[in-house]
Amino acid sequence: MSAKWEKKGVNDGELTFEIDTDKISESLNQAFQKVKKNITVPGFRKGKVSRQVFEKMYGEEALYQDALNILLPDAYSAAVSEASIDPVAQPEINVESMEKGKAWVIKAIVTVKPEVKLGEYKGLSVPKQNTRVYQKDIDEKLEQLRQQQAELVLKDSAAENGDTVVIDFDGYLDGKQFDGGKADNYSLELGSNSFIPGFEDQLVGHKAGDDVDVVVTFPDDYQAEELAGKEATFKVAIHEVKGKELPELDDEFAKDVDEDVDSLEELKNKTKEQIKETKKSEAHDAIEDAALTEAVDNAEIKEVPQSMIDEDIQRQMDQYLAGMQQQGINPDMYFQLTGTNPDDLKKQFADDAERRVKTNLVLEAIVDAEDIKPSEEDVTNEVKELAQQYGMEETAVRNALTDDMLKHDIAIKNAVDLIVDSAKQDAKKAN
Repeated sequence: MSAKWEKKGVNDGELTFEIDTDKISESLNQAFQKVKKNITVPGFRKGKVSRQVFEKMYGEEALYQDALNILLPDAYSAAVSEASIDPVAQPEINVESMEKGKAWVIKAIVTVKPEVKLGEYKGLSVPKQNTRVYQKDIDEKLEQLRQQQAELVLKDSAAENGDTVVIDFDGYLDGKQFDGGKADNYSLELGSNSFIPGFEDQLVGHKAGDDVDVVVTFPDDYQAEELAGKEATFKVAIHEVKGKELPELDDEFAKDVDEDVDSLEELKNKTKEQIKETKKSEAHDAIEDAALTEAVDNAEIKEVPQSMIDEDIQRQMDQYLAGMQQQGINPDMYFQLTGTNPDDLKKQFADDAERRVKTNLVLEAIVDAEDIKPSEEDVTNEVKELAQQYGMEETAVRNALTDDMLKHDIAIKNAVDLIVDSAKQDAKKAN
């Protein structure tokens, strides 16, 4: 094998390589065995024609394309290895020469992984994160728990924000009813913003038994195009107004919301620890985001190949739709429910695609610079974690992921840990 790499652009170049005559001879034999099955020659049974007769009738060159198809994957892979390049897209293959009795010469236009010139990535300064738990944090959480335990009770007074009204409504557009604008005995929490803007506000101040004409304008981007931007009138009949009755904040309340505590004081202490852990996790995520952003900004990458950006977008889409599938929502159903299409989803992931690719390139460069090499024990532990995370058997994880894939992911995680663990929090940068 003789391979030569010549750079032509920022991330593009020409890879020229030869395929020697011995390998050509072997592939010609394989190609002949493949094509002769479908050849009928007078005097021979179908599929029984000899190589000599075949070449006399059609010429050896008739086998070249099939032979090249057999040879090319391994020959290209060997040339890539010899030239020490890292392709990121399918090559454009051009045949330079295929002379009988001589080595074949192939040229491939190849896009390779861009070069990364690392800047500072250790000891980076990031905004200081506050993980202190304040009394108001505990009070707000307890109030959320009270709201969750609240009971709805009928009230005679006028409806207020936070109340729930039971209503019939019937929508009209230009004096005519429209599809999807009618419902009976619908429970609506005022202030929840679950209806068209302005609808809930117009029910505030009304009592059970009132009839109200609610006039609203549909948003310009409303998913039902026939209603978008248009004014509609809803005839609303209010049957009931219900207010929230909140439980007392005492020991009984504490035991109702958490069977593992016996008093309100225990619930407060447990809530404090939970908030503390949440803040620690959020702080770690914020430090990671800030440190990674700075490490990527400090690095130099002249240009990211479009093929890598496109691949990232497709991977994000596939992962997202796979997540929907696990919830029992197939792609067609998802697009129907959301009123979107694949192009809309593609645009959603396109915005940050280049940044994601750059981040991964920088992390891979750090793995190389730090000579991070996960051990077999690391791989075993990673398999166990993945199996537990996704509820799979370890053997299933092993079958789905190769050791190289696992080691790559572990190495990337280690690179992230290196950046984050060495980062220094700076109070001057705190928000």
